[in-house]
Amino acid sequence: MDLDLRKLRYFVAVAEHRQFGRAAQALFIAQPVLSRQIRTFEQELGCLLFTRTTRSVELTPAGRQLYDEAPRITTVVDTALRRVHEAERGEQRLVIAFSPGLHVSDAIRAFTASHPKVQIDVFPLRWWEQDAPLRDGRAHVEYLRRPFDDSGLRTVPIGHETKVACLPVTHPLAGRHTLTSADLEGEPILDVRTRRTSSLEEKFELIASGQGLALVPLSVAGLYSRPDLVYLHVTDALPVETCLAVPESSCAGPVPDFLDIATATLRRHSGDAEVEEAGTAGPEPDGSGRQGRKTGARAGRGLTE
Repeated sequence: MDLDLRKLRYFVAVAEHRQFGRAAQALFIAQPVLSRQIRTFEQELGCLLFTRTTRSVELTPAGRQLYDEAPRITTVVDTALRRVHEAERGEQRLVIAFSPGLHVSDAIRAFTASHPKVQIDVFPLRWWEQDAPLRDGRAHVEYLRRPFDDSGLRTVPIGHETKVACLPVTHPLAGRHTLTSADLEGEPILDVRTRRTSSLEEKFELIASGQGLALVPLSVAGLYSRPDLVYLHVTDALPVETCLAVPESSCAGPVPDFLDIATATLRRHSGDAEVEEAGTAGPEPDGSGRQGRKTGARAGRGLTE
């Protein structure tokens, strides 16, 4: 069965507006035409996508599933068409995605020095995306942290990064200098399994307001110093691996060259970061011979300086 992308876009419009009239206006087509197209689409798929009333339409279980799948389908097609047109124009373009706190600028500079005609685009990964942009074609290369689904991907280890606990300054544990995993048992942890947030700012705002704690990479902690948050080392937490990832099928174009250059560049900088981290992980004296605590803005800086 062939999937009609035009009808799929019509379906998405109706699903978003929950009303044929408003969807038709948004699509700049007549409502009877839209109704016929959706009815034909349902016949082609062999299932009902909407339950219709005189006032509104609601998605059926099949419709809800297709609505969830539609963005991935249209993204893959749009990306493929863009790459076809770039190939026709003789353009070379490399899209690099990166996780929060990880930096690819050094690798890009090293690559463009020897490949000046390749156009570079970058975009930050959201917490829940991970490997998705590689699979739907939005990115050629990713610099990210494990865990993620690496099936069908070629991964190159770069380094390791410590995670630290982020707490509100008012939390009973905020006065400690370090924590263990046992200290965090029973605490509400904000992660993709318990509460998905749309941004780091949203996550830290929830933590500061007492809605939970989070384990965040050390590099991320260094970017978000604020007086109502505390970052504490978790002494028995395992480091997370950082790596480059590309689809296994990416064996042509600029991707292999970028992967080689980025691997050497990022490993060199990752090694420097680990030495610096080891040198600053110890407690700070508070001037009285005792070990002072790291809180607020000083906490964020103290963990990364």
